[in-house]
Amino acid sequence: MAFVAVYDANVLYPSTLRDILIRIAQGGLVQAKWTDQILDETFRNILKDRSDIPPERLDRLRTLMNGAVRDCLVKGYEPLIDAEELPDADDRHVLAAAVRAKAQIIVTFNLKDFPADALARWDVEAVHPDAFLEAQIDLAPQVVYGAVQRIADSWRKPPGTVDDVITRLERQGLVASAAALRTLAITP
Repeated sequence: MAFVAVYDANVLYPSTLRDILIRIAQGGLVQAKWTDQILDETFRNILKDRSDIPPERLDRLRTLMNGAVRDCLVKGYEPLIDAEELPDADDRHVLAAAVRAKAQIIVTFNLKDFPADALARWDVEAVHPDAFLEAQIDLAPQVVYGAVQRIADSWRKPPGTVDDVITRLERQGLVASAAALRTLAITP
């Protein structure tokens, strides 16, 4: 069985990163988890930055995300929130969800908000999405590269290429993963 990873709101915000993380879960490499509270934060920030996106479209995206990954929503974590101690109290719900889901990792850009000593007692580790994706590439390069290809194939306006997807991931801060994916793209 795949290990369990809680995706923080900041990794579900960028569309291409969100897409690859979901497709990795669909490929069976990881059991992805999130909560309604994490999604609330994600979509609140998307709407704040992109007020041109109709709320109905974001509601549809949320429904599609929840339907794309089996058993992704963590429930019953709320009583654990107040017991968690993190530098930013607003992140305690993410750790509580990880504890409830028995997750091994939290995938987040905000590593400083999830210090190792606060996570150690729960056997949880905070991992940057670049390190997470790079590890998935090492474990199953064909699965990850196939996911990148499917993302490119799904882009219509304008049509996308594998290099377009890799470039977008690189711009989103996944530099090592982009390099690894480029190596796969040129390997026969």
